[in-house]
This record gives sequence, structure tokens and C-alpha cells, in this order.
Amino acid sequence: MRWLPCILLALILLPVPATAQDAVYREKNQYPVLDAIRAARDSARAERDSVRTMVEDQWKARREAERAGAKDLRLDWSKIRIPAGPESFKAAWHTPPVAQYYTGSCWAFCATSFLESEAHRLHGVEAKLSEMWFVYWEYVEKARLHLESYGATPVEEGSQDHGVLEVLRIYGAVPADAYPGVLAANGRHDHAPMLKELKTYLKWVLEAGTIDPERASRDVRAILDAHMGPVPEDFVWQDKSYTPRAFADQVLRLDPDRYLSCVSRLDKPFYTRVLLDVPDNWRRKADYFNLPLDDFYKVLFQAVSDGVTVTLGGDNSEPGMDGLHDAAIVPEWDIPARWINQASRELRITNGTTGDDHGVHAVGVLRHENRDWFLVKDSNRSSRLGKHEGYYMWDGDYIRLKMLTFMVDKERLGTLLD
Repeated sequence: MRWLPCILLALILLPVPATAQDAVYREKNQYPVLDAIRAARDSARAERDSVRTMVEDQWKARREAERAGAKDLRLDWSKIRIPAGPESFKAAWHTPPVAQYYTGSCWAFCATSFLESEAHRLHGVEAKLSEMWFVYWEYVEKARLHLESYGATPVEEGSQDHGVLEVLRIYGAVPADAYPGVLAANGRHDHAPMLKELKTYLKWVLEAGTIDPERASRDVRAILDAHMGPVPEDFVWQDKSYTPRAFADQVLRLDPDRYLSCVSRLDKPFYTRVLLDVPDNWRRKADYFNLPLDDFYKVLFQAVSDGVTVTLGGDNSEPGMDGLHDAAIVPEWDIPARWINQASRELRITNGTTGDDHGVHAVGVLRHENRDWFLVKDSNRSSRLGKHEGYYMWDGDYIRLKMLTFMVDKERLGTLLD
């Protein structure tokens, strides 16, 4: 072991390595060439974006100018002699017209007006009813069926006038003062935000895949409450307290089964109950009574002549309908009156030029200048462009050609129902 001290001595005499430097931060390396390339790229993009923005602004301005200068094809009214105004008609009792504002709820406005006139005609009751009561519960029912059908039925603003009858049957009715159905200080309805929220919620429920009907109903009503206000459980009318059900049963006393909706279609047998196959018939009710056009027009004309009002549903997008003149006719250059018949009516339905656009309440009729004229109470904005706010005067041929449906007391059909 003599060599061990030598080894230890050699190790001690070995040179000591330099101490390692501490870690430090320094500025990043700079790459001027790459920076120049990147700057050139950004400059080129900015130039392209500037050119694109300029071109897009030019096209936007052009489209806006074109829209501002656009014109609708309309009838020249200078040679058309229309009735002087609503005062010319012997009209049935009805409440003053009410605007629907930014909603697609014409069905509720026309059918609510119809119920008001019927309550007066049958029982002498003068009551202004809440349209929004019917709209509220119709949304509840739409949402329910939408979930039950896993999205097969639509949830949109439109419906049919029988929706008011169904809500009356299930939930009753309330006066307008008891439920205005609008929270805006100006009293103007705007249902676009509410519908968007409602549809988003229902889509989420369906995608989640766990449908609890009671919870969904509560959530749907919470959305409606937030936009329209909660519906009342009871209220006071003429110094007496009512629930909605009691008001319908004791004051209005209207039987939903008393009323029948009629159509006139060639694709189904006449004098039978048929389906009105339009999206707004979301209940898919197939009890519309199908009449030949002559009977269809005769029944509604005679009813209104006798002071029994009707609702009308159909097309309001024709050049012969003009709110500035408070009137609607079928121009000769569209189709001469002598050619308006079952076939020409059917053609317009099948090719889509007659659609299920709008609902109104016909409250009077007049023979003027060898034409039948109907006084129509309307909730649409176009009926507020002329002199007679909320009213139109429709030529009978317009109804024969362009109206898909009417609803009336089924007693007016007489032996046609046998």
C-alpha cells in the first residue's frame, strides 16, 4: 500500500478547473432581415385590406343607394273609385284597431278582435281583451310540442287564428288592462330578442338530450316573463275579481267549438275536413272545412253582411294592396276579374304567389261601384300609412283570389255541413 500516498499527493497537485459562470438574462437575438420581411408582409396586407375596405364601402354605398331609390310595382289608383272610408260601411261592433308592432302575431290580433265582436254579438259584452295573453300561452304550447316532437314542430312567431280558440279553451282569457304583455315604456311590442332567446334555450335542451317537461315549462315561462311580464292569476274587471278561467266562462261565455275555419282547395275533396298544410299550422290541425270557391265566398260575404264577423288569413304582398290608399284590389293587368276562379286561385297557391302571410278581421261589407268591398281591421304597419289608421278596404275579388282561410260561427254554414 506504499503507492497510496503517492496517488493522493498526485491528486492534490492536479490543477483546479475554473469556476462555472452564473446564469444570466440578456436581450433576445435580433434578426433584422426577418423583421424587414415581416414588416413588408404586414404593409402589403394593410394595403390589401385598405383596398378591400374601400371596395366594400363602395359596394355598400351602392347597395344602400339602390335600396333608397328602389320602387315597388304598384297599382295606379287614379282611376279606381274606392269607398270614402270606414264610415261608409255598416260595420259590426268591434274595438278600435291595435298595432302589433315588431311581432309576427297578427293571428292573435285578428282572432282576439273576433272574440271581442262575438262576445258582443252573442251576449252584449263590451270587453277589450289582451292579445298578448294568447301570445304568451301559445308560446308555452309551441315549446311543449317542439320538445315532445324532438324539434319536428316549429317555434316561430306565426300561428293560426284557431290558436286563440285553443288558448281560450285551456287557459281562459283576460282583459287588455289585466295583461298588456309589454314591458317597454312606450308600450310597443318587440318579440325578436325574446324569440331568439327562446329558440336558443330549446335547442340547448334538445342537444342536452334530457327533457324534463315541467322544468322546461318553467324555463320557457321565465323567458316569456322576462320579456312580456308574468301573466296574472286573477284580476279585477268592472269591480269584480276573476280568474282567467272564470272570466272566460262567466263573462265572455264563448264556446271554442262553435267556430270553424274554412279553406278552398282543389287537392282535397270538397265538403270534407282537411289539413291546412302551412308552417304556421304548427298543431297540424286537419279540421279545416274545404269548400268550393263559390261557397267559400258566399258564406263569408253573407256572414259579414249579416253582422257576423270573420277572420281572414292569406296573402298581403300583392301590388294591388296599398296602405297609402287604405285599399286592396286585384289589378286587371294581374288577372281580369272574370278569370278569377278555382283554378286561377289554386295556381297561385301551388306556385307560391299566394302565401300564408297575414291575418285580419273583416267587420263590414259594402256594395260600391259594382264591386263588393270589405272593411278590414288590421294590426299591420301598412294599414297605418293612409288616412284610416288600422283599416283597409278590400275588394271582394282580392279575397276570392288571395285569402286562404276564414273563421266563422259554423252556424253560418247551414246545410253545407250536413
